[in-house]
Amino acid sequence: MEPFSCDTFVALPPATVDNRIIFGKNSDRLCDEVQEVVYFPAAVHNNLGEHLKCTYIEIDQVSETYAVVLSRPAWLWGAEMGANEHGVCIGNEAVWGREEVCDEEALLGMDLVRGSS
Repeated sequence: MEPFSCDTFVALPPATVDNRIIFGKNSDRLCDEVQEVVYFPAAVHNNLGEHLKCTYIEIDQVSETYAVVLSRPAWLWGAEMGANEHGVCIGNEAVWGREEVCDEEALLGMDLVRGSS
């Protein structure tokens, strides 16, 4: 059976021990797809005229990025879930809509997760 859904959860105090926040996510990726847990340190970027290569397109480089831990499929730039040095956590979820899909290459939802973390 192929997976077809993702779920993200968060547990907040007072439901957790020691007032911890727990964030988790399952993935609907194929079971044999390599998932990496990666760390990118905070950085100041002096190459603002250059572009950053995402999964399918390039975007403008920002001046500063935060340290981040991500879980992602090895083949793409984005991530399934992540947390940055300020404790912001985010997970990728499928959203089904009624609008037609564009034929042009664009940022993936997982690219937005990495950019938001």
